[in-house]
Amino acid sequence: MEIFTLFSILITLAAGFSYLNTRVLKLPSGISLMLLGTLSALGVIVAGHFSSGFTKLVQQELALIDFSEFLLGILLSFLLFAGSLHVDVNDLKKSAKSITLFAVLGTVISTFLVGIGVFYLLPVLGAELPLIYCLLFGALISPTDPIAVMGILKKAHLSKTVETNIVGESLFNDGIGVVIFATLLQILAVGIENFGAADVAMLFVKEAAGGILVGLAIGFMGYRLMKSIDHFQTEILISLAMVMGGYSFCHYIHVSGPLAMVAAGIMTGNRGKAHAMSDVTRDYLGKFWEVTDEILNAILFLLIGLEIVAVNFKAGYLVSGLLVALLIVFARFISLFFPAFVFGINKTLGIKTLSIMTWGGLRGGISIALALSLPVSPYKDVIVSVTFVVVLFSILAQGFTIEKVIAKLGR
Repeated sequence: MEIFTLFSILITLAAGFSYLNTRVLKLPSGISLMLLGTLSALGVIVAGHFSSGFTKLVQQELALIDFSEFLLGILLSFLLFAGSLHVDVNDLKKSAKSITLFAVLGTVISTFLVGIGVFYLLPVLGAELPLIYCLLFGALISPTDPIAVMGILKKAHLSKTVETNIVGESLFNDGIGVVIFATLLQILAVGIENFGAADVAMLFVKEAAGGILVGLAIGFMGYRLMKSIDHFQTEILISLAMVMGGYSFCHYIHVSGPLAMVAAGIMTGNRGKAHAMSDVTRDYLGKFWEVTDEILNAILFLLIGLEIVAVNFKAGYLVSGLLVALLIVFARFISLFFPAFVFGINKTLGIKTLSIMTWGGLRGGISIALALSLPVSPYKDVIVSVTFVVVLFSILAQGFTIEKVIAKLGR
């Protein structure tokens, strides 16, 4: 009953905040929920100075949810599948080269740029991390969060090319980032001397390529099942089974579940909708996943704000986090510009588009979840605190201003 009560409170808060946003604030839902959730968390912290029992009660309730497991093990599968349903495969094919380069090479470049930058920056600010932990931070913070990106860019009125590149890259670099993070975590566990370049390459290929192949297989099975019937209730159940059963299967065979859900979602949203569904099923399935996406997004963004109370957040790292956030924006631009320049994509996209993609590359709950999933160590609190500051800066500062940046640079 405690878990049910907690989720009842979260849903009630999300509904109340969403209503307030719709009537008064009129901000993108992700920004408003995170902003109001953060303000609520700060209110709890202030109230703790007058009643420590109240703050402890809130911490105990939020501690019932393992944020890392909740997002990476449950929410992520639903949100990635729901987001991928709306991706047009023809638009994706047109931008396939740039999306692949940005998602794979760009994420690797950003991981090392951020990792090395943090390694030299933090000691100047009075903190210090071993290089492997700096690289882990680079891996968890480099992928743009598709949940945050799609939620906030809905109202940004981007051109189709820019939107496809930002959304497509964020869907795939999320999975790539998780694979890089898992690889570095493995190196941390067994030692670099026991983990050669061939081992890294094999693990990367198995996780990434295996996830995409499994996702395509899941999407194809779902497509064949839906095509053989015309009953929208059952077809929605099949889509749920694809997400829940498919994601669990990926976890069991150690391939990338996020990439699998993206592949399955794209196949269902394109081939499935075009050839396996009646108009009625297409309408109901689309609305079901749209509502599911909205509800889960509301819970996620609200939780990100409230988690400040639940985790051991160190306010002393606020300045470090803000400086690291600026470093990440710089690394993001280099990780986009370098592949674009080397492979000639800059002739198609241009410096203005790359600038929009830089500022529109938002970080979100996935980065926090990965930071919280780190094994206990003297360095974990530093990474978690800095990650929180970067995510808050990303969604609140970058999310608030992305429309102005687009307007200034030209649509």
